[in-house]
Amino acid sequence: MRRFLRAALVLLLAAASAPAQKVDEKDLPEQYRDWLALVAYHIQPVERDVFLQLRSDRDRDVFIEAFWKQRDPTPGTPENEYRDELAKRFRYVNEFLGRTVAREGWRTDMGRIYMILGPPQGIERFDGTQGIVPCQSWSYYGDPRKDLPPQFTLLFYQRGGVGEYKLYDPLSDGPSRLLQHQRDIGDPFDYSALYEKIEDQSPTLAELSLTRIPGDYGLDFSPSPRNAILMASILESPKKDVNPSYASHFLNYKGLVSTEYLTNYVESYAATALIHDPATGLRFLHFSMVPTDVNVDAYVPKDQFYCSFRTDVSLRSGEDVIFQYTREFPLYFPKSDWERVRANGLAIEESFPVIEGKYKLSVLLTNTVGKQFSVLEKDIEVPPEGTKPSLDGPFLGYKFEAYPRDVHVPFKSDDQKLVTDPRMTFARTDTLAVLFNVVNPTEDLLKGGEARIVVQGLREADPVRKSFTVKLAGLPLRRVLSVPQTIAASDLDPDYYEIRLELVGANGETLGEGKGSFVISPLAAVGHPIANAKGFALANQFLYRYMLAQQAERTGRRDQARSLYDQAYQLNPDYREGVVMYAAFLNKTGAFGEALQVAERLRGDDQRRFPFHVLRGQALMGQGKFQEALDELVQANRIYDSDTTVLNALGQCYLKLGRKTEALEALKASLKLNPAQPAVQALIREAEK
Repeated sequence: MRRFLRAALVLLLAAASAPAQKVDEKDLPEQYRDWLALVAYHIQPVERDVFLQLRSDRDRDVFIEAFWKQRDPTPGTPENEYRDELAKRFRYVNEFLGRTVAREGWRTDMGRIYMILGPPQGIERFDGTQGIVPCQSWSYYGDPRKDLPPQFTLLFYQRGGVGEYKLYDPLSDGPSRLLQHQRDIGDPFDYSALYEKIEDQSPTLAELSLTRIPGDYGLDFSPSPRNAILMASILESPKKDVNPSYASHFLNYKGLVSTEYLTNYVESYAATALIHDPATGLRFLHFSMVPTDVNVDAYVPKDQFYCSFRTDVSLRSGEDVIFQYTREFPLYFPKSDWERVRANGLAIEESFPVIEGKYKLSVLLTNTVGKQFSVLEKDIEVPPEGTKPSLDGPFLGYKFEAYPRDVHVPFKSDDQKLVTDPRMTFARTDTLAVLFNVVNPTEDLLKGGEARIVVQGLREADPVRKSFTVKLAGLPLRRVLSVPQTIAASDLDPDYYEIRLELVGANGETLGEGKGSFVISPLAAVGHPIANAKGFALANQFLYRYMLAQQAERTGRRDQARSLYDQAYQLNPDYREGVVMYAAFLNKTGAFGEALQVAERLRGDDQRRFPFHVLRGQALMGQGKFQEALDELVQANRIYDSDTTVLNALGQCYLKLGRKTEALEALKASLKLNPAQPAVQALIREAEK
């Protein structure tokens, strides 16, 4: 069952990463074509692109719900004022602005502006003005948060005096378009003369012929380029406050996250770090995620609040999932802490060992309370292990906490855990905690070497620069040396900063470099998220070797995988799940005799009778002992008769023993369970000849 679940998750991840074909809008059911019309000027290109890739009406309905939730100004109430206002505008433009034209009102220029900006604060009509084509102006107050001026006016006119009202552009149309008698116009680019001609009939319209922004035109009455910039800002304004990443995550994770979560995507801050662990000698990938919103529920018996997070972590090489795991984080805290949690957030921290290579890290963080989910996706490069001195870091946090050396927790090295804030923003009242590791130090380096830290402000005028030197003399000679340092943020002015770290040898040569960045806030205090992590007893570090062995196996590094499996097995030969993994690997690599020896650890284990017989059957078959293999495989099939691996092995053993009828029976049973087995189909055809 576990193998089945792992395979199912791999298939889902592969499906999520595969590019989907778009549905042509005209082929959508009518209600979805109507919805795309309703949101035509408010939907972002990536949102529309994702919507057209959805294949089922259920997915479309859930996506539409997520679309409205992203724009709801009062998410705590049952009403969605944004959706209701847009629907109201849509009814209006189709009823009143499409009456005298040949297309729907929302498609007209007036309809587009009304859908984007809503009803104007003022309307002035110039329909009866002598010598002027029918015009009307709509005045608006602008929102500076959307790059709109405090006040502006848009003009619509009937080109040639007939037909649909078009949006007037002072630059591309020009004042001459507003005059009825085109033959009386001398120079269409003599804006001064045209201005005077229009002013004789309507002073208000004369200025509108030159600009949408009051008073914004040249001394020669030429239209300002800001007219075009304003129009671009207007068209972009309904898309300003929406982060479209929820849409791409909807598409990528709809096979992995249940539908009630998909409408509740939450942005998050995240940080990652690749750190050598001094205790195990392994490299760990650490990450911290802080969702920007956390739903909680009340736990009445203890007068507490609680939420429950789950991390689904996967590491991919190309499209292949080479490692994955899931972990639960049920969190309880007193109600008195709620304001701090709401203000500062909760950080979920994790770490796992990783082998060299280039990978895509994907973390799906779900909160079962409120059905929220967040995503961390990042490209990770783990360089080859070297033998020369090098650096890890610098890694930044806002304090250190002491932990036992025999317990592994995220962002810990030796007995010091770095407490991080992925936002990397600190107040001047904070202490800046800096952690770095010296890897593969030599005796000469420890005698005369040093680490140099430079903190450099990035402002142009008189930036702060601080330098610190850390002597390495006196540190023990170990493969990984952990060096924690602290810097008083009070010595740094509010600014953006870069921190550079340099490892310098006894002769002054540079042996390693690293850098990071952070912000010193002008605020008196900055709230940091409450960190949540699970400790792992290093007495069980054999599990880390099994994790690395799986990664090595799935990236085709069989020698490295063999070494790691053997290390893990020697550290704890009684770990039965590891015995199954190791013996299966030995069978795959043709080490059948060793597989039999390792599998003996499972003899007498009632819970693992099935893998015991399968592993022995595969090993004996590999040695050419088909009758003995058959005896083991028959026993495995009696325990569980729907495993294609067992049925295929049975079929091959029966064929080797000349028992064709029984072979065909086993192979056809396997094909019935999984028809997509061309090798089995070929074997059946060969046997039936």
